[in-house]
Amino acid sequence: MKKRIAAILCLALLSAALAVYFYVTDYYRADQRALEALSEEGAVSVRETDYGYFFDGPASGKTLVFYPGAKVEAKAYAPFLRLLAEEDMDVCLVRMPLRLAFLDMDAAAGIMEETESEVWYLGGHSLGGAAAAIYASGHPEKISGLILCAAYPTRQLGEDLTELILYGSEDRVLNMEKLEEGRAYAPERSREYCIEGGNHAFFGDYGLQKGDGEALLTPEEQQEEAVRVIRETFP
Repeated sequence: MKKRIAAILCLALLSAALAVYFYVTDYYRADQRALEALSEEGAVSVRETDYGYFFDGPASGKTLVFYPGAKVEAKAYAPFLRLLAEEDMDVCLVRMPLRLAFLDMDAAAGIMEETESEVWYLGGHSLGGAAAAIYASGHPEKISGLILCAAYPTRQLGEDLTELILYGSEDRVLNMEKLEEGRAYAPERSREYCIEGGNHAFFGDYGLQKGDGEALLTPEEQQEEAVRVIRETFP
């Protein structure tokens, strides 16, 4: 009987380990455009860091910490964040453990301690945005702005915070009911912007996402419009 129980426990542990293995190895990988954005020369220099990647642009005094979406390789956001860093703000792209931002929601704290900046913004995509919003809600004194791409807050945000929510009209992954509920937690300075023709995945460059709608824009077009709105909201 004991041997049978031990065998059942071993089988259960093996099944759980295999499930975890397949979960963490089945993720969305950065495409070629994203990889090229990490190595291109120009106004923005990109360097790898302990936490991920730092996009150092010509602007000074403003820095964005960005959390990737769940099961998405951090590199996939390089074109979007490089474009943002060209004029507006430096960007710290966080490489999350197991590609899940909820495993290190406080990552911004260490980055802000080690990096000089006069103004800090926090942002993220999808579940990465939700994790960023949770951190921002608990540390209103550290964050001036919150940039949520296809995401929404689940806790009350500080009234001194400026919040921007961006999403695509063809997004079929974002829970619109939860987005509506999240409006109750928004500060007075809050803005929502729908990118016509955009979808969930094209804030990054990692291909199509399961369950998403078909975009009417290219990733480059969606990201360019997102950056334009960010610039308007955080001049």
